[in-house]
Amino acid sequence: MVALFFLLFIGLELKHYVADYFLQPGWMLAGKGDFRQVGGYAHAGVHAGLSLVVLLVAGTPWPALVGLVLAEFVVHYLLDYSKIHYSKGVHVDTQPRRFWTLHGVDQITHQLTYGAMIYIVLLSQGLA
Repeated sequence: MVALFFLLFIGLELKHYVADYFLQPGWMLAGKGDFRQVGGYAHAGVHAGLSLVVLLVAGTPWPALVGLVLAEFVVHYLLDYSKIHYSKGVHVDTQPRRFWTLHGVDQITHQLTYGAMIYIVLLSQGLA
């Protein structure tokens, strides 16, 4: 169980870093706050796709795998969408402290999502 936990934890952390900081070009960033633009959906899709790889490597059972990947897509999109809309009203462009606070809230909400995903995988394998 400990090895599976760390495989999932490290895998999801690495995929988050890669997806947010290496695989997110400007057009994705620009589209994250608008339901009509593809950028936010593409970004959430990158996260869901990379999570799929991590979950497959961890041997996640199919029902849990499908549910988690779909949930990751929806939750990731909505968290990013919410951050964009909230940040428009608090002047993060002129208030660096607000930017970093909001960035931290965004990152911790994604990390809590991964904690829930890990718990569901462990539960689906009778380990939690």
